[in-house]
Amino acid sequence: MRYDPTKAEVWDRFWTEKMDLDVYPPITDIASEIAHIVPDVKGMKVIEIGAGTGRTSIELARRGAFVTILDISERSLELVRRFAENTDSATRKRIDYVLADALYPGLEPESFDILFHQGLLEHFRSPYPLLEANNLLLKPGGLIAVDVPQTYHIYTILKQAQILVGKWFAGWERQFTPSSLARALRHAGFEPVAGYGDWPRPSLAYRALRSILKKLGVSLPMFPKLSVDSIFSRLDEYLRRKKLFHWTVMSYGLIGRKI
Repeated sequence: MRYDPTKAEVWDRFWTEKMDLDVYPPITDIASEIAHIVPDVKGMKVIEIGAGTGRTSIELARRGAFVTILDISERSLELVRRFAENTDSATRKRIDYVLADALYPGLEPESFDILFHQGLLEHFRSPYPLLEANNLLLKPGGLIAVDVPQTYHIYTILKQAQILVGKWFAGWERQFTPSSLARALRHAGFEPVAGYGDWPRPSLAYRALRSILKKLGVSLPMFPKLSVDSIFSRLDEYLRRKKLFHWTVMSYGLIGRKI
């Protein structure tokens, strides 16, 4: 591996290219998944580790939670602030930003009700140090939501092919099955509560085409008005609630409770 993808410079470089805010939202909707278990997050203390664009955190703050957004990348936190500018002042006041390493956050132990991260765990060779650090931040009985790439998807095949030829932006990345993620959470002191997952909409093919054309100066809408994705969206909504189909989704998530 040429460099450590958990280091700040990797993500500063990655998010610098996204400063035009032309970034797709996360595949899964963690805010809605949390709402199935905690319908009202008003007044709760929530932390997102590895912010990315922070749009889930912003939504939870809009719903009344006090949210801490932690990232090792200054550029990521700057991007979150840009997205937060599009919301109201009351929501912005409920958001704190912390520049820190996920493994050494420097925050008070057992001070959060909910902790989550999306697209972070797969960048660690071993998942346990991060999950154990997460455990320390949560109050007893607190919830963790972890979103990762799911093993049995075309995305994983394409990613591993790029890793083999040294073209993957982060140098290296792993993936999880629903079972392996559940084992990792249990090992770190969490009891799985609910699993969820989803496929990308629009599709990977459309996203790739849009990215290529953008480099050529041709602009396509982020979400096409009519596509195969939209035709089957209702079916997707039904299937993604079925455990069997969690083994086919691109992004799989698991909510656990601190024991």
